[in-house]
Amino acid sequence: MQVQEFYRQKSCSASDAIAHVRDGDTIIVPTGVGEPPALLTALSEQRRQFRDVKVAQILAVKKYGYFDPETTAHVRHLALFFGAASRAGGQAGQIDFLPAYFSELPALISRGWMASDVVFAMASPMDEHGYFSLSLAADYTMAAIAKARAVILEVNPHVPFAYGACHVHISQVTALTESSDAVAEVGLPKIGPVQQAIGKYVADMIEDGSTLQIGYGGIPDAVVMQLTDKKDLGIHTEMIGDGILSLIEQGVVTNRRKNFMPGKMVATFALGSRKLYQFLHRNPAIEMHPVDFTNDPYIAAQNDNLVAINATLQIDLLGQCGSESLAHLPYSGTGGQVDFVRAANRSKNGKAIIVLPSTAKEDSISRVVPVLSPGTHVTTSKNDINYVVTEYGVAQLRGKSARQRAEAMIAIAHPDFRAALREQARQLQLL
Repeated sequence: MQVQEFYRQKSCSASDAIAHVRDGDTIIVPTGVGEPPALLTALSEQRRQFRDVKVAQILAVKKYGYFDPETTAHVRHLALFFGAASRAGGQAGQIDFLPAYFSELPALISRGWMASDVVFAMASPMDEHGYFSLSLAADYTMAAIAKARAVILEVNPHVPFAYGACHVHISQVTALTESSDAVAEVGLPKIGPVQQAIGKYVADMIEDGSTLQIGYGGIPDAVVMQLTDKKDLGIHTEMIGDGILSLIEQGVVTNRRKNFMPGKMVATFALGSRKLYQFLHRNPAIEMHPVDFTNDPYIAAQNDNLVAINATLQIDLLGQCGSESLAHLPYSGTGGQVDFVRAANRSKNGKAIIVLPSTAKEDSISRVVPVLSPGTHVTTSKNDINYVVTEYGVAQLRGKSARQRAEAMIAIAHPDFRAALREQARQLQLL
């Protein structure tokens, strides 16, 4: 009865909950569908009442009213990663950007290098012991809750109660509001012949019993579609999506051969369909943990045979990856790519794989370039890179000289650009 009384005392409307925000505050919001729509809508409606409030989030799903470029002096978005909702504002300079490895965001918060005054988060209904589950995104939010002056939850019956280190007790909550709208769903990306070809090369590199980290996008999902004949795969990843769910349903993912947390899938956020969210509900086969656990290269590397699959936008002949910008214009962010590349490199028999189509803009531009475009944000360094896959094959770069790397990268570039790349490599004295 005590926790129920606490719940009643802390319940209020979303509009009233916003009163806990003060001028100058930084509000921490979880990844993706972990964002609380009722609270962010109420903040948007009241945004002109505030000064210099920042909303920090690694991936915004919906473009709320506070994205208004006319009111950035009142409430401004702080992107830790750009997506469709925030990209245009970031490129126009209306949205701030904080570069960081995904795994290190909790440390930035706990050490005070990144402010965490208020937390807004979606949560499951409270259990009989007074606990809520932040099942959709534990990420950096758990660290923020430990530091914040005010923790405000949006409690929704459609949010699953998941296991793992993703629970918040009613005693930690300042205020809560209830909502009942369905959790936002994110569909699978489109897959074309180029993605299928890349997926086939990658699938051939994955052995039975491997543990996978798979990012979001057409190529990762193309890989997933071609793993149906594999056996006893495991999952240790940052994002769990419908592609992984399909492998579970087909009996491909069992987690039986994992040497680290055997029998358990591990992730830090979920992004997909209602069916996926229902799968998370009180399912002992999956645990949702903060990102400084899931993405820590030392921890993730304890999985033998870890295969990390991540995409890039552009790569040079030495293997430097520009995965988050188009020249100087921000496009996404560092995210967990480097975390898992380093984890796979440390893993016994691990494989760090970077994937990309060989061209862009209907084959008019090569994504394999002699040097990265001026201003490009370097994501994964030449010293971390190992396997690179395009629709034309696989280049294995780790342990190779600059000359060998250039030869291998030219071999997987689009045939129309290979002669020019070879000449440019000579000019750079790589060949």
